[in-house]
Amino acid sequence: MAMNINTADDEVLSEMNTTPLIDVMLVLLVMLIITIPIQLHSVDLNMPAGNPPPLLVKPEVVQIDIGANNAIRWNGDVIKETANLEAKLSAAAKQSVQPELHLRPDKHAAYKTVAAIMAAVQRKGLNKIGIVGAEQFI
Repeated sequence: MAMNINTADDEVLSEMNTTPLIDVMLVLLVMLIITIPIQLHSVDLNMPAGNPPPLLVKPEVVQIDIGANNAIRWNGDVIKETANLEAKLSAAAKQSVQPELHLRPDKHAAYKTVAAIMAAVQRKGLNKIGIVGAEQFI
């Protein structure tokens, strides 16, 4: 709280003393911090106790490979027409336990082909699909 008082000069001091303003702001900040309720960021979950039951049936895994020339393979068998793919997807959707579909596109495969297969899978109602081998795109 030093202040430059020069009685010899008749100049007007144009500096404002900001110390009281800062004191008031600090008091208001402390009051705000005290009055804010403590936020609890916890979510109550009812978790099941014990070990989960073992799987009775292992799900079937179907590999769908898309080559660099957009050739489609179903578990290694070449599929030449999309109608054959649609028929295989329909048969897989009608199974009591849906198979897991592992879609493995090549790095140089056309996006259109991959998107068409994913759309066909969604239309048939299959919901267990995963893209395998995505580390090649990094």
